[in-house]
Amino acid sequence: MTHQVQNIRPGGFQYAPVEQIRPALPSQNTGWAVAALIFFWPLAFSAFSHAAKVYPLWATGDYAGAQAASDSAKRLGRIALLLWVIFLVVLVVFYVVVFAAAMSAVNDIPSYSDYSYR
Repeated sequence: MTHQVQNIRPGGFQYAPVEQIRPALPSQNTGWAVAALIFFWPLAFSAFSHAAKVYPLWATGDYAGAQAASDSAKRLGRIALLLWVIFLVVLVVFYVVVFAAAMSAVNDIPSYSDYSYR
């Protein structure tokens, strides 16, 4: 005859060991890493590296590290987009200044009607 031991508290209630509740997997933000690749490629290396670390960190139980890696990938993508916008604004301002300088120089060119052929 075998004897089985049950986990019964006084009063007849069974209990089970408490399991750790796993938070949801954070977004890998691969889209922001692709944005970093398109808009400012030097940041893309780090953005893809952080995006690739999200699942392994989460699977090993480092939930804070997984969230930090997700946030870093997103932040790097946004920085790349911001740098591209700043570059675009500076480029437009440069073209406007060059165009304005060229138009003011056109006014200083003598016209053919100022010369007489007598």
